Amino acid sequence: MSQVPVNVPPNNNHVSNNKGSEMEHLRNHSSGRLATESVRDGRVLVLYTGGTIGMIRNENGVLVPKSNAFVKKLRNYPHMHDKEYADERFGSMGPLVLPVTSTDSRRVVYNVLEYSPLCDSSNMTMDDWIRIANDIKQSYEHFDGFVVLHGTDTLSYTASALSFMLESLGKIVILTGSQVPIFDTRSDGLDNFLSSLVIAANYNIPEVCVYFGTNLMRGNRTSKVSASSFDAFHSPNCPSLAKANIKVEVDYRAIFRSCTLEKFYVHASLNRNVGLLRIFPSITTHLVKAFLQPPIEGVVLQSYGAGNVPTNREDIIKELSAATKRGIIIVNITQCTTGCVSDTYEPGKLLEDAGVISGFDMTPEAALTKLAYVLSKKEWDNETKRQMMQTNLRGELTAGRSPSLQDLDLVEAVARSLKLSSTAELQELGSILFPAMLNAAVLGRDVVKLEALKEYGADISQRNADGRTALHIACCEGYLKVVRCLLRMGANVHIKDRFDRTPLTDAIEYDHHEVIKVLMQCGAHLHGSAHVIGEKMCAAAAVGNVKRLESYHLANADLSQKDFSGRTPLHLAALHNKVQAVKFLLEHGAETGSVDKINQSPYNLAVTVDSVEAASLLLPSDASNPSDKVTQLIGANTEARLTNP
Repeated sequence: MSQVPVNVPPNNNHVSNNKGSEMEHLRNHSSGRLATESVRDGRVLVLYTGGTIGMIRNENGVLVPKSNAFVKKLRNYPHMHDKEYADERFGSMGPLVLPVTSTDSRRVVYNVLEYSPLCDSSNMTMDDWIRIANDIKQSYEHFDGFVVLHGTDTLSYTASALSFMLESLGKIVILTGSQVPIFDTRSDGLDNFLSSLVIAANYNIPEVCVYFGTNLMRGNRTSKVSASSFDAFHSPNCPSLAKANIKVEVDYRAIFRSCTLEKFYVHASLNRNVGLLRIFPSITTHLVKAFLQPPIEGVVLQSYGAGNVPTNREDIIKELSAATKRGIIIVNITQCTTGCVSDTYEPGKLLEDAGVISGFDMTPEAALTKLAYVLSKKEWDNETKRQMMQTNLRGELTAGRSPSLQDLDLVEAVARSLKLSSTAELQELGSILFPAMLNAAVLGRDVVKLEALKEYGADISQRNADGRTALHIACCEGYLKVVRCLLRMGANVHIKDRFDRTPLTDAIEYDHHEVIKVLMQCGAHLHGSAHVIGEKMCAAAAVGNVKRLESYHLANADLSQKDFSGRTPLHLAALHNKVQAVKFLLEHGAETGSVDKINQSPYNLAVTVDSVEAASLLLPSDASNPSDKVTQLIGANTEARLTNP
């Protein structure tokens, strides 16, 4: 069962050589005051890998990384940490907490894992990408979003690589950094970090993103374009996913959603035998031939303009053709910042005939990391790998013409009839119209209408006024076919409504077991306080609600989870002599020896209240003549109560 960490001591805010144990501590440490259910948090894990953003100037004014200083300094910045609130709720050794404003829907609580040693981005390797991916994997179920603080020089490479490695991603991962350290008087780091935290905690954008300036961009569409500007990153061939001005404005239509019925998975291997080859005037045959020799397995060819190479260089074409025949995958992309390659011109056709495949409008960073990812897939043959390089896997390319909406956009049609024209009015209309129609289609079990609404531009995970999505409604109603349809269209299983309920919460509380199984298959998991979940299971056990206990079991709950009194569901089932509940819990591994805060085991409680059947089931295995023993103990207990009323 997932238990959100609420307290991590400052000296454990870094990842050392003993990373595994510290990650475990980060996820499961839960000292400090217990939060009430009314407190709604957005939990974010920050992976501080290094980079300019956390550097400190030494006595000579030179920027240097300093271990174990970042979190300590953040605690002294009131705009980065609400010390009074954090100390009251979590204690002085707790996580960092952002101040809350009247417009915030959630309190942002964040933990920082500082890498040791801190890594300059120019020193980043594939091993570091794998390390970041695995750290996200280990804490995936315990946080709503992730922020990776990273140096800017290779940030786009890391973002692109993570977008492919994090398969069936259902939560947001934001990479950000700065041109000036966050602790300098005038810094872009403060806004970049704060905005990343707020977006990661509050918005349903299940992608690997880059945040810089005021723009949230798809990570595998970005490139660094300036060494000095605060607006250092651009997304040349893809619009921003969100803009953070006075309000955060998200373009939900632009979000790429996983449409497979699979749970989150990290593909933690990459093929390192890949490279970038840039065509330039008078490039030699020897250079091209040498570059294409073993162990190279994949090449990103950066050609001129729309994918052109010199037509009078048959020697180069010959070497490229020979390489593709040997099984080397060569992907052609443009050297230009914007635009894409095509076979419109003769040179592009020559490359196609030589076996070179189109990379369409991919950035160099995306093309290289995608090639490393695709080539590492041992289950794919060479032809499949070539096809996958030309397939839009994570929103990294636009193949052929750009996708367009139906000729008649539903919202625009209604807007015209109401004589609405401004962008703000259109957005407001869409936020009202689409959720209502999606929910109506769910209640009508109308799968065809759901698919039509998506074609008309509806975000399948769009929320209504209560923050509930179509998937919430379908899970409440138990419509398995509709649930599957929504998931195949990219509905997100992790969205919380205004009551902090996910679709899984609804499926559990209405005991729709088949729906729970499908949600778990797609990566859904329990969230929130472990003690609160324990209370709910104990309540079910107390009334003998075996069906509810089975719902929690299907959701991977710990059936021995304690409530606030230290009692487990087995305690409550024994106390109220709910025999079927006791049997179910025992069959599914509930701990019989667990004791509550007054040192009572489930067996002790059964004996205390004369629950003969429950006590018989819970009798310790070393007891002789079980039935007589139980009767004797219960009789003695009854006599004691009569003697001492």
